[in-house]
Amino acid sequence: MNTEPKNVPTAVEDFLPIQGTDYIEIYVGNATQAAHYYQTAFGFQPIARRGLETGSKESVSYVLQQDKIRLVLSSPLKGGTEIGKHIDQHGDGVKVVALWVDDARKSWEETTKRGAKSYMEPVVEQDDHGRVVRSGIHTYGETVHIFVERKDYKGIFLPGFEAWNPHYQPTDIGLKYVDHMVGNVGWNQMNTWVDFYAEVMGFSQLVSFDDKDISTDYTALMSKVMSNGNGRIKFPINEPAEGKKKSQIEEYLDFYGGSGVQHIAVATDNIIETVTALRDRGVEFLRVPTTYYEDLLQRVGKIEEDLEPLKELGILVDRDEEGYLLQIFTKPIEPRPTLFFEIIQRKGAKSFGKGNFKALFEAIEREQASRGTL
Repeated sequence: MNTEPKNVPTAVEDFLPIQGTDYIEIYVGNATQAAHYYQTAFGFQPIARRGLETGSKESVSYVLQQDKIRLVLSSPLKGGTEIGKHIDQHGDGVKVVALWVDDARKSWEETTKRGAKSYMEPVVEQDDHGRVVRSGIHTYGETVHIFVERKDYKGIFLPGFEAWNPHYQPTDIGLKYVDHMVGNVGWNQMNTWVDFYAEVMGFSQLVSFDDKDISTDYTALMSKVMSNGNGRIKFPINEPAEGKKKSQIEEYLDFYGGSGVQHIAVATDNIIETVTALRDRGVEFLRVPTTYYEDLLQRVGKIEEDLEPLKELGILVDRDEEGYLLQIFTKPIEPRPTLFFEIIQRKGAKSFGKGNFKALFEAIEREQASRGTL
């Protein structure tokens, strides 16, 4: 495993400076109910909406936010729409990973001239609160990146949206920001998309795992993590590897109907409190056997947290040269076994939990077996 960044761009070399994740748009069958779920279960706050009341005849969208994490949930308002076709093929899933940039036009020009397929030419959107510039490119599957330039905008979200301030506003649960987002791609496609992020977007390979790192007795996968110049955006890319049975990546590809976003990792400053709140609000998590905790401290060394609540909640721990991390994964949050969330708290660690891979994937295999898809 290579843990050292390769050719990390300097500020001068970084032709695509990205300030962070602007929003994640998920196409869903029922945005009204999905918005209620993300408020109730995950503690997201209602921010803005767009629909028939705002003049949108094709689709409805609800914008939810928790600290620096912003979700947009969109559904079609009639048959035969692009959103509807996407849902029919993929089920509920991530369509847009929007990136906050200082210059959306330059971002589009720099990436398209390096080979990106344009999804959305630069467009200026305006209302009484100012102007936003957006542009976009295609990535793996039907996933797209939209570049958002909002330095001249003071509105609630984007032009075309109105403030949404319902009476029902559950408290948040301490989620802070998007730590990383993982994409699943097809057989032998990982390096193609690694090269895309390196050559088209100027990302660097942060770390790689092969089937010796990520395997059990039955299944395996390979993964490489790509990061932008300032490290605010990290995209692990997974592909299947040969195994005795069907891997979680193959299961995802079958049910999603191709490549797409597998999971969204969101950070917290207190994973015990956050996961307790999520569990109490009905979110279900993958569980590892209690034997995982028998030699945990021997494996990872001294940690600040008490072991008992970690064991009770099923939180995993791993350590690298920089420190340690705590992480846990929800079960899929859609009817299909596709999209899920990771909750992560970093105590200095820069890695992604390599030491937990075997226990985690065995837990996933138990879920696959219960679904009859292993």
